[in-house]
Amino acid sequence: MSKRPHTDTAATSKPLVVITGATSGIGARVAQDFSAAGHPLLLLGRRQERMEQLGLPNALCEKVDVCDAGAVRAAVDKAEAKFGPVGCLVNNAGVMLLGSVASQDPSEWTQMLQVNIGGVLNGISAVLKGMQERKAGHLINISSIAGIKLFPNHAVYCATKFAVHALTEGLRQECAGLGVRVTVISPGAVETELLSHTTDQSIKDGYGKWKESMTEGVLQAEDVSQAVLFAYNMPKRCCVRDIQLAPTNQEP
Repeated sequence: MSKRPHTDTAATSKPLVVITGATSGIGARVAQDFSAAGHPLLLLGRRQERMEQLGLPNALCEKVDVCDAGAVRAAVDKAEAKFGPVGCLVNNAGVMLLGSVASQDPSEWTQMLQVNIGGVLNGISAVLKGMQERKAGHLINISSIAGIKLFPNHAVYCATKFAVHALTEGLRQECAGLGVRVTVISPGAVETELLSHTTDQSIKDGYGKWKESMTEGVLQAEDVSQAVLFAYNMPKRCCVRDIQLAPTNQEP
């Protein structure tokens, strides 16, 4: 059972927001910003203590692997029983394991496919029917500029992010007449823990030097979070379909 050290059981009038990959980086900042706006939260991630350390009120922190569809659904059911229906899902959990197709361990491909595609689908599956029945809700998929452009040593990672874009477009077609908004947000280089998952040190070193070459710096988690909040806070009649953002000096 999860523990929430900073619990406020008072009713809230704002919809429940579910955030995957909420342990650090973009997910943690999105959680902080939605909390500041008065939303109850369901935070999902592998490191429960990191989510609890955020100290957010009305936040249910669940140690969940997004690849486990049953666990994701159970956590959503638990949060909805406490806070009411999900108003927004931010699919943020992801893993970036860079490498060449010729030399990369195929187990790393499997991990990216399961988390970056399967995890997104599991989150959507847990909330979509309810949103469609209520004719209200917002699905926000955090993809990457790597879902639009190809980069060296990114082939499989790019493939997973291209898939997120295709999935988002298909969802939008299914949801357009049912009052559910669907958004994909594609950041360029961001200062997060994502690169640390890559096992090839030479690729990590090269990526680090590339980031350092951007004189204005790379994106910060708050930049992406502001894009999420912008899309969500638009009037219901307006669906912000796609946001691309990157460091000013990033090329391409």
